[in-house]
Amino acid sequence: MLPKTRRCGLFAITSLLFTGAAIAQISAIEGDVKGADGQPVKGAQILIERQDMKGVYKGAKTDKKGHYIYNGLPLGTYKVSVIIDGKTADSMDKVKTQLGDPVPINFDLKASAQQQQALQQAAATGNLTKDQERGMTKEQKEAYEKKAKENAAAMAKNKDLNDAFNAGKEAMAAKNYDAAVAAFEKATQVDAGQHVIWGQLAESYMDQGGAKTGADQTAAYEKGLDAYGKAIALKPDDAAYHNNYALALVKDKKIPEAQSELTKAAELDPTNAGKYYYNLGAVLVNAGQNDAAAEAFKKAIALDDNYADAHYQYAITQMAKATVDKDGKIQPPPGTIEELQKYIALKPDGPYAQSAKDMLTTLTGSLQTTYGNPNAAKTKAGSKKKTTN
Repeated sequence: MLPKTRRCGLFAITSLLFTGAAIAQISAIEGDVKGADGQPVKGAQILIERQDMKGVYKGAKTDKKGHYIYNGLPLGTYKVSVIIDGKTADSMDKVKTQLGDPVPINFDLKASAQQQQALQQAAATGNLTKDQERGMTKEQKEAYEKKAKENAAAMAKNKDLNDAFNAGKEAMAAKNYDAAVAAFEKATQVDAGQHVIWGQLAESYMDQGGAKTGADQTAAYEKGLDAYGKAIALKPDDAAYHNNYALALVKDKKIPEAQSELTKAAELDPTNAGKYYYNLGAVLVNAGQNDAAAEAFKKAIALDDNYADAHYQYAITQMAKATVDKDGKIQPPPGTIEELQKYIALKPDGPYAQSAKDMLTTLTGSLQTTYGNPNAAKTKAGSKKKTTN
């Protein structure tokens, strides 16, 4: 019986030794959580994820003092995260637990946000310090490397874009329209989302077409119109694009469409509406569209009665309709003489002043020497000078 009793006693001692060893492998993590306002955060969830093997530990929350503790963790390496309103507010990985006292892991969300902002700024400019890089998590390093690659690609793209755009501008200035078209086409291939590039390409095509004839001219104009359409699609509220598109349409003999675009330009930019219609009139004159030009100048005058050049140009369109009576005297349409007089009154020293005076002499047989400026200040009627005896 004695040997049997000894075996039982030995087994009991061995069990106690194993139990003590198991208890000795348990560790803990504790800490405090402060919010962005520097105050303790109550009720924040603490998520603990084991990194050296699979394991997730939930349930710990901060008390009213912002304190938490999680006991009963096996010795290992963990990632500790603070969850507030269902979102990860901050985290710390590669936390190694130890026997004995809990490992302190505190979270200061205000300081963390400031560090994160500094890290993002440094990453965006590629000026990370070694300490910042060492302090990055795996996810942050991956994000930084991705951002660095994107920045490098963007810089290369911007250089190609700027080089092509500048080459196009230089070619336009030198009136080398073929080279300008090629450069701006390349720029659109680098970045098709910039309206200014399409606007410049459109202008270069229209200038290229002006230097050609026949089918080559038509083809260049059509490409220019297409480019203007893309510029407007990207920036439909730009009155200048509608104005330039209208002038291009006139070159391609698409008068109704041009008038429609000028109307849009005038609606978008009422302040300069008179100028848009004047520009249209000038282009229509050059295109031999006298009646349409007259209507454009009339609209410019209607919007600004003091638009001197519009008065003169409208008079010119009317002179084209003048007839000669049986006595050999020129008879212009009604209002023509008044339009010429209005121009001289508004711009007595203007570039068309002498031409207007010559036409008035021809039409009236004489020329008055003074014209009243409609913008001049008027004296009060009925005022009399006092006399003394």
